[in-house]
Amino acid sequence: MEMHARRHDRGAARSHGTIDAEHGATANASGTSSRPPTGRHLPATVVLPVLAALGFGCYTIWIDHTSGAKGAQAALLGLIAAVVSGALGLVLVHFQSSMLTETRALAYAALFGCAMGWLYSISGPSVLKSVGWGLIMGGCMFVVSLYLFRAHRVREPHGLHRPRRVHPPHGAH
Repeated sequence: MEMHARRHDRGAARSHGTIDAEHGATANASGTSSRPPTGRHLPATVVLPVLAALGFGCYTIWIDHTSGAKGAQAALLGLIAAVVSGALGLVLVHFQSSMLTETRALAYAALFGCAMGWLYSISGPSVLKSVGWGLIMGGCMFVVSLYLFRAHRVREPHGLHRPRRVHPPHGAH
């Protein structure tokens, strides 16, 4: 009896304030609940590149506007930067599971280094300084991403990269 009461209380607490179709209640004439479907979330492999692209676009607008560009021109440049960096980021995230660890780190470094060098060039320095800044930032990103990818090998989609084979002792064949 006590078990039945606990089970009933738990069900009542779970459905309190909602329309529960299993008890015969309906929200509309068609017999379906009016609650939106649950469990529809975007994966992090889509959300993170999109958020990074939006941040990159906003930062591009700010840098271009503070460098003397008009508002519409800066906004257009920021929109283009967000779309291009977002598309490249989505492609990189989509194909990263098929890349070797070093290649993946190099791809992230190239994308980040090019983006930072281009942003630096918008603010007005010479092309050589912009290229140097992009190379420095790309090198930093390569070191950081390679460290992160190697430190978390177990969570990689393809598991350990080139696991070490244990060879039998000589003559034990």
